[in-house]
Amino acid sequence: MSIRPELLEVLARRALTEDTARPEAVERLHARGGRTAREQVAALVDPGSFVEYGRFVTAAQEDKREIDDLLDRTVADGIVGGLATIDGRACAVLSYDYLVMAGTQGMRGHRKTDRLLDVVERLALPTVFFAAGGGGRPGDTDIPLVSALDVPTFAAWARLSGKVPRIAVVEGPCFAGNAVIAGCSDLVVATPRASLGMGGPAMIAGGGLGDFTAAEVGPLDVMEANGVVDVGVDDDGALGAVGTARRLLGYFLGPEESWVAPDQGVLREAVPEGERTSYDLLPVVETLCDEDSVTVLRPGFAPELVTALGRIEGRTVGVIGNDTRHSAGAITADAGDKAARFLQLCDAYGFPVVSLVDTPGMMVGPDAERTGMVRHTSRLLVAGAQLQVPLVGVVLRRGYGLGAQAMLGGSTHQPLMTLAWPGAHLGAMGLEGAVRLSMRRELEAIEDEAEREQQVRELTAYAQAHSTALNVARHFEIDDVIDPAETRQVVAALISAAARDGRLVGSGRTVDTW
Repeated sequence: MSIRPELLEVLARRALTEDTARPEAVERLHARGGRTAREQVAALVDPGSFVEYGRFVTAAQEDKREIDDLLDRTVADGIVGGLATIDGRACAVLSYDYLVMAGTQGMRGHRKTDRLLDVVERLALPTVFFAAGGGGRPGDTDIPLVSALDVPTFAAWARLSGKVPRIAVVEGPCFAGNAVIAGCSDLVVATPRASLGMGGPAMIAGGGLGDFTAAEVGPLDVMEANGVVDVGVDDDGALGAVGTARRLLGYFLGPEESWVAPDQGVLREAVPEGERTSYDLLPVVETLCDEDSVTVLRPGFAPELVTALGRIEGRTVGVIGNDTRHSAGAITADAGDKAARFLQLCDAYGFPVVSLVDTPGMMVGPDAERTGMVRHTSRLLVAGAQLQVPLVGVVLRRGYGLGAQAMLGGSTHQPLMTLAWPGAHLGAMGLEGAVRLSMRRELEAIEDEAEREQQVRELTAYAQAHSTALNVARHFEIDDVIDPAETRQVVAALISAAARDGRLVGSGRTVDTW
C-alpha cells in the first residue's frame, strides 16, 4: 500500500521524537543510572494505553537555532505527557525530559502542561508527574517575555490539591520550578539519584552562597529527614520509583477485590506489658491491614508518629500511630504537622482513618516549646476536628492528656468509635506526673526521700487501678474494650457502615503541602 507524502512526513517527524532518534544521548543517560521520559511513561502505564499531547512541539528558540536543530535537540520541548491507564483505570502522566536542556521548563512546554492540567481537572484524573529537571529556562526568545512570571502552570497544578490525586516522582536533580511541581503534589517518591531544591547550583552560586554540585543541594537523606519526600526508594529494589508510584496511585483508584487477612491472634502479644518498654508499631499496622498492603509515609521525619496507607478488606485506609521507640511516643511539633497533613490527605480523598494510640501526651519543656509546640500540635486537633471521613480510635496501651485527645480528633467521643485493648490506661496526664502534681504538698511533707518515693509508687499504682480501660469504659468515656484480635473485624464493620453505597467520598478540601 502506498503512503501519501503528507503521512510520510508525519511518520518521519514522529520518528524524530522517539528515543531511537538520539541513541548516544540515551546511552549516556543510562550510564548515569537514569531513564528517558518515554521510558518512565512506558514503565508506569498499561502497554498501548498512552495517548500523547503535544508530541511535535519544539522549544521557542527559532530566532537563534535552525529548525533541524530544534527538531533534533528540543524534542516535545522537554516534556512528555498524556492520558493512559494503569491496571485498566484512567490516569494522566507527565514527565520532564532530562535529555532536553536538562529537563528545564520551556514556555511551550508550560503551555502543554497547562493544557493537560486542564484536561486532568475536567476529567478528575489521578496524575503521576516525573518532576526531575533544572527549573525555568531563560533562553526561549521566540515568545516576547520580560519577567515570565505570568505562567499559570504552578497555580493550575496547586489548584488540583484535594481534587485529584497527584504523585510526583523524582529520580534526578529537581530544582526551582520542577521542585515546586514535586512540592505541590500529594505524595513525593524519590530515589538516591534525586536532589531537590528551590535553586540549583547555578542559582546558588549566582546568589553568592557558594559552589555546590547538584547532588549536594538537597540529597535524599536530607529530604527524608525533613519530610519533603514521602517514600524514598532504591531503584534496584523490587518496586523502584515507578513501581512505588503505581502502588501509591492504586490506593486512590478504589477497592481491591481480592485480599488476604493476616493472623489476628498475634495482636494479643503485640504490645509489651507495663508502660516503660518500647516496641515497633509497624507489625501492628501490618497485621491490622490486608497482607502486603501497607506503605509507610515519611518514615524518617518525626518517627515518633507513624503515618501509613494500607487496606482493610480491600478498602484503602489511613493509619496514624505513636511509635514509642522515639520520644516515648509523645506528640512533638513535627509529629503534629506530620499527622495533621496526613489527616487532610485522607479526608480529601475519602480514606477512613485508624488511630493507634500509645502516647504519654504532648512533648513538654522549654526545648520543646522552642519548636513552636503550641501552634504545630494544635494543627493536629484542627485537622482531626474537621474530618468528614470515619475515624476509629484504638488505645493500645497509654492514652494520656492532650496528646491522646489529639490522636482521637479532640476527645474520646469524637471518633466514630473509640476502643481500647486490655491493659490500656487513660488519664488526663501521665499517672506518675498526675500523682506528683496533685499530691505535691502531701509529698513535700514527707522528709525521707525513700519514703516519699515509695508513697509516689503506691499512689501511682492506685491511680493505674482507677484508670484502666475497663474502668474508663464503665464510665462510658470510651465505647468498648475488646480482644486485640477483634480489632480488624470491628474496624471493617464500622467502615462498611459508614460507606453504605460502597465508597466513601472525600471532602475535596486542599491538602497543605506540609
